[in-house]
Amino acid sequence: MPPPLEPSGTGRAGFEPVIGLEVHVQLLTATKIFCSCSARFGAAPNTNVCPVCLGLPGALPVLNRKAVEFAVLAAMALNCEVHETSIFARKNYFYPDLPKGYQISQYDKPLGEHGFIEISTGGGPKKIGITRVHLEEDAGKSLHEGFAGSGETTAVDLNRSGTPLIEIVSEPEIATPDEAHEYLTRLKEIVSYSGVSDCNMEEGSLRCDANISLRPKGQEELGTKTEIKNVNSFRFIREALIYEIGRQGDVLESGGKITQETRLYNSNEGKTYSMRSKEQAHDYRYFPEPDLPPLVVGNQWRGEIRNALPELPEARRQRMVADYGISEQDAVVLTSSKALAEQFEAAARVANNPKRVANLVQGELMGRLKAQGLEIEQSPISMKGVAQSADLVESGAISGKMLKDLYDLCFERGNDFPLVYEEQGRPEQSRDTSSLEKIIDGLIAANPKQVEQYRAGKKTVAGFFVGQTMKASKGQANPQLINELVTKKLEG
Repeated sequence: MPPPLEPSGTGRAGFEPVIGLEVHVQLLTATKIFCSCSARFGAAPNTNVCPVCLGLPGALPVLNRKAVEFAVLAAMALNCEVHETSIFARKNYFYPDLPKGYQISQYDKPLGEHGFIEISTGGGPKKIGITRVHLEEDAGKSLHEGFAGSGETTAVDLNRSGTPLIEIVSEPEIATPDEAHEYLTRLKEIVSYSGVSDCNMEEGSLRCDANISLRPKGQEELGTKTEIKNVNSFRFIREALIYEIGRQGDVLESGGKITQETRLYNSNEGKTYSMRSKEQAHDYRYFPEPDLPPLVVGNQWRGEIRNALPELPEARRQRMVADYGISEQDAVVLTSSKALAEQFEAAARVANNPKRVANLVQGELMGRLKAQGLEIEQSPISMKGVAQSADLVESGAISGKMLKDLYDLCFERGNDFPLVYEEQGRPEQSRDTSSLEKIIDGLIAANPKQVEQYRAGKKTVAGFFVGQTMKASKGQANPQLINELVTKKLEG
């Protein structure tokens, strides 16, 4: 591994990284961008194809209106200026999975430009500019089997060829791997909330390439960049950037020069490897697509699309803080996906204390999910279950210890809280005053020093007796009742 970064996380001594990200998002249309073939993931290889997406001579593209609407919606959600007129272009290059020998994309006249995403950093909020959002078609997929030198074979699946994409290109304004991770997290949230994509990285619905260069601190001119491709998680993108900062720093500190190239990240080794020298834009020989007219999205159509723009994550966070009295950090966690936010709000509207619901999600639910490697959408305990458990604690029917035990059972059995609560016989805290008084009397008799301290004015000593009483009752007693009885006994 390369030497560590500086404590600030911004780079190697004397150098600063400059990072730009290119994100491809598959749009959630039923059919492909230029033909009526299904865009559904998971079909048998080469079954969702036709003369258009196979690139057969004489086949002509017809633009999918829904893909345009989704692209405009995403561009608006990302604060972009949406141009009335944009132009499709042919991007020429040769891959086995690109049957036409070119990709229909947009180049110098894209659909949207000049947007931004606001991220949180250690120094406060920061805006990362978005250079462009443009429409394009996807290529196919090469499938490799076996190992080099021992009968390796490559097959091509063209089901993905022609699926509609938007490419979102950031300005080179990202300063650290952590900022890159935060940018991608916020981007995924915004795109998911807008409803234009499921952003499923495992299925390739969201893919990211990272461009990174180092330059001497204080220098305006950018250094020579490398591109890291085919990284399949935000965590690995962060790790790849950390490694690449160290690698480039080693080269520059030793007097060497960075080669502009495309590199791949091996997550098992935590290293990047050279894949090929990087093409320049002019190598693609862009020219306007002759089979498609200019795309015109007039004022009326743009207005209709803007009216369909849903409440976005940041606006929802601010509203939830105001409506439910939760903290900003609670709101960030609870709005990490649109489905989770909707579930929480449905629970919060009926819960007696929405803040307690938020606390249980952060304090009890998230830790268990992390320990089992689960996302919150995979939780056996639903938001409705969290709300019920919050109300039971709020009313004093169950203690915090009982709630923990019930949550543990939910995760062991894979069942929601209401079912487990019923299966356990709807347990409730003990309100047996006589048995609690016996426990407290015994504790007072056994701890005269603490009693003397309390009666001398050190009232916090009461907490000792409350804790010991809870322990003796095995967490089954009502803490409020114990507090009252302990105070009464000590004062007496």
